[in-house]
Amino acid sequence: MNAGTKMALLCVLVVVFAVKGSAALELTGHAEVEGKYFLNEPMYDEQVKDSGSLSVRTELYHEWKNSLSFTLVPFYRYDNADEERTHFDIREAIFLWPRESYELSAGIGKVFWGVTEAIHLVDIINQTDWVESLDGEEKLGQPMVNLTLLTGYGTWDFFVLPYFRERTFQGSKGRLRFDPPIDTGAVYESGEKERRVDYAVRYSNTAGNWDIGVSHFNGTTREPAYLLQFDKDSNPVIVPYYEIINQTGIDLQCVTGAWLWKFEGIYRSGQDDGDFFAMDAGLEYTFSIAYLRGADIGLIAEYLYDSRKSELNTFYNDDYMIGLRIALNDVAGSEALFGLVQDFDNGSGIFLMEASRRLGDNWKGELESYIFVNAEKDALLNFLRKDDFFRLAITYYF
Repeated sequence: MNAGTKMALLCVLVVVFAVKGSAALELTGHAEVEGKYFLNEPMYDEQVKDSGSLSVRTELYHEWKNSLSFTLVPFYRYDNADEERTHFDIREAIFLWPRESYELSAGIGKVFWGVTEAIHLVDIINQTDWVESLDGEEKLGQPMVNLTLLTGYGTWDFFVLPYFRERTFQGSKGRLRFDPPIDTGAVYESGEKERRVDYAVRYSNTAGNWDIGVSHFNGTTREPAYLLQFDKDSNPVIVPYYEIINQTGIDLQCVTGAWLWKFEGIYRSGQDDGDFFAMDAGLEYTFSIAYLRGADIGLIAEYLYDSRKSELNTFYNDDYMIGLRIALNDVAGSEALFGLVQDFDNGSGIFLMEASRRLGDNWKGELESYIFVNAEKDALLNFLRKDDFFRLAITYYF
């Protein structure tokens, strides 16, 4: 379905709901203007140094008298530098039937699993929208049917995922890309390609101070391997390769006073480079400072491990993260996060900063920065060694 067809479908849905029950129709959303300033000239000839973009995200919500509801969340971004970053997506278009002991949802949805700060290993339902954010937390909408059973012994979630979404990647003109650029085509292990049906199940419960989640996924991996091939002009390109995997994950979180203990771990099988185990374990301690009345300070420390030997598989094979979170708890909701993720062996890593503040009733400002440390010592970060940047965004909420 191309962008024009999707927009036409969106218009039809808006009209239908407006006519059938405008009193119950809720429309919210935001529009954002974003600028990225890179500290160095681009490393590759095709790239544009700096960029500006505009994005719009709306949410339409409608609920009927029998509690059946429908949520529609379209998203569009225009980027003046990278044509691959200019894209349209349906983040959600999902019906929800809630009942006393179960919930059933069907459509295009978004599901988040995870508790740690540096990386969410267990979060596998939705595909990463890589052109949106370097932290991997922006996701594409996932076609799904989800049955949730609410029992006295915890919650069971069962997923049927009938269609696969390929990961988005920067184009040749965009910053934060690899060389050669990653092709938008893909290779699949399954002969059914993107139409292979995937399955997932998750059990979650709360026991005292503990939040516990155990999950299993069978299907096409959301994290592709990469193949070096050549296009029709004999130019080298990197092609994503999506394998069939089994992944079992566990996420734990425990609150004890001012301490928050967190753990995520996965065991994955089915990939050509072998089975592996990965984990992210850490803690966060929150306290207040007398001269910053009402402000909370959080100290973060995590350890990241991945048993895969190839440096091209992951940034985080034997790393630590230290961070500082500041929440002023003021009317404007001012907050900031400073963090450093660094490899124990070679010292390569990423320094990041995220800060935001409301500007009046409808506006919000965000400042973000990524600085790559000793990038030349890491096989993956080396491609980004000249891509240190600041991002400024102004968002209007309606």
